[in-house]
Amino acid sequence: MPTFLKAPFTRRTWAEFGYAILTFPLAVFGFGVAFMLAAFGIVLTITLVGLPLLALLVMGARAWGGVHRGLARAMLGVQVPPLSRFRRRPGPLGLLGSALGNAEGWRAVAYTVLKLPLGVLIVMVAGMFWGNGLAMLVYPLLMAAFDPHVTDSDGVVHHSGIQINDLYFDTLPLQLVVSVVGVLFLLIAPWAVRGVVLLDRLLIPALLGPSKAAQRMADLEETRAIAVDDSAATLRRIERDLHDGAQARLVALAMNLSLAKEKLDAEDTERPMDVDRARTLVDSALGNAREAIVELRDLARGIHPPVLDQGLDAALATLAACSAVPVEVRTDIAVRPPATIETIAYFCAAELLTNVAHHSGASAAVVDVSVRDGLLRLSVTDNGRGGAHAGKGSGLTGLVERARTVDGVLRVDSPIGGPTQVTVDLPVPG
Repeated sequence: MPTFLKAPFTRRTWAEFGYAILTFPLAVFGFGVAFMLAAFGIVLTITLVGLPLLALLVMGARAWGGVHRGLARAMLGVQVPPLSRFRRRPGPLGLLGSALGNAEGWRAVAYTVLKLPLGVLIVMVAGMFWGNGLAMLVYPLLMAAFDPHVTDSDGVVHHSGIQINDLYFDTLPLQLVVSVVGVLFLLIAPWAVRGVVLLDRLLIPALLGPSKAAQRMADLEETRAIAVDDSAATLRRIERDLHDGAQARLVALAMNLSLAKEKLDAEDTERPMDVDRARTLVDSALGNAREAIVELRDLARGIHPPVLDQGLDAALATLAACSAVPVEVRTDIAVRPPATIETIAYFCAAELLTNVAHHSGASAAVVDVSVRDGLLRLSVTDNGRGGAHAGKGSGLTGLVERARTVDGVLRVDSPIGGPTQVTVDLPVPG
């Protein structure tokens, strides 16, 4: 069935119709309250009483905008980030100044004002097409139920509810024509309502969402918190690895060497020298020393892989060589990026290749890295089963947060059945 014919029966159509009905009283109420606060606030400004009223207008509009955002999210699927936290300065005057200077609040006031004519337009279009369409569709039934009478200028009585000049729709064929027109109205209604609702879809993010500066500040605060938490977790991991690994082995090394010394101490006349036992203790100490060296090397590699000193292309080639899945590496790095960007790209590639080997069921993978126009782009593609996502609880969430610490972006394209492509874009300072 064509989309045009299916439109009146879709969930989206009825959600938009419900939005058109519900948004109108909200628009009238919001405009009425805003108008009264603005009028009294402006008039009473000379007495200083008006300033608190204007501040109430700004903060009230800011809060009222949350109602509109919630309704648009629930019924239209419009996702608008929440406003940044209101920062008030100390003291009553500080609070007043913070409210009057809140740009997001004033943009919410503008939305409240524009919402009234827009709400009127939306409900009028919805009523005209849906209401008239439904009435015309059941026109023959209405005529049979109410039997309206109209008398023309010649005194002739017509059983018609619709009249166009001297044309009366009082016969069954003409009544069926009205029903057909009603069907056309109902088919057009979803698209007409969708068109006017689109204006609100554009207006809500522009006036009820956070400003670019506020969104940027919120992102910086979040990424800073992520970076701090990540650093703390890294320090805890290093401490745990040192305590449970290298430190324990070095303690065992010292104990074994101490025991070996006792066995080889020629001045101890009470006990004979036990060379074989001492040799066993020295061998054990040597083994502990080697294992401690390996663990310390692995620990250092987790902080900063030494192979990165040779460049990202060499580091990725080493990762590919160690991968359980055959990996092809393609690099186009004309200018070497900063060490921070290289490190993030390396650990992202390492984690993604680990996911390919453990979860994808792939038989081959490709790592592609390029640096162009101030952007390092890393993509890892595999021919596995697909179905990967970066949502909450996914193993990719940590990579998303790692990339965000430098304003990077991670995207996942992984349809069921594969292939899977994960792309990481990291900005490279000029």
